[in-house]
Amino acid sequence: MENIYYLLLFCLFCWYFVYLRQVSEAAKRHVHRYCKESGLQFISLARRSSRLKFTKKHGPCIYSVFDFDFSGDGESTNQGCLTLYGLKLDKIDLPAYRVN
Repeated sequence: MENIYYLLLFCLFCWYFVYLRQVSEAAKRHVHRYCKESGLQFISLARRSSRLKFTKKHGPCIYSVFDFDFSGDGESTNQGCLTLYGLKLDKIDLPAYRVN
């Protein structure tokens, strides 16, 4: 009987890994689109954290925070923050940056 629990735990782990890959791909799409619309140069993307969160607005979902590097003038590098609830974009925070 305990083998079933191990199997369920393994399947849950596999599902979580695949879901986090989907979240990362969604974050990359959101950042690319935002940078293209704002005239910024996208450099890199990295996940800061992911956790299960319960809110009244979104219900139970995976809350993920990503850091991304971008450039406004092609020479300097700045770091922004992207927040996702599940696969949906919540907000993007950018510091002040130089533009051409």
